[in-house]
Amino acid sequence: MSTEVKKRSVIIAGHATSVSLEAEFWDELKAIADRRGLSLNQLITEIDQARAGNLSSAIRVFILRSLKEKAGAETPASG
Repeated sequence: MSTEVKKRSVIIAGHATSVSLEAEFWDELKAIADRRGLSLNQLITEIDQARAGNLSSAIRVFILRSLKEKAGAETPASG
């Protein structure tokens, strides 16, 4: 697994900013955006509007929560 951090420019509310994330996070963020029919900028804007702290951290937490929700949806109900 690579821990290479990639910095990308994104547009949020009409302003350019840079976001640094590991390549795996960029890949998963793109997959989430694709599933939702959104561009990366649109998804990052949504995350930005809901965040309380650092944007890169907020994106990582968003991805973690999304993966947990997906895993929960794929787990057969026990009973």
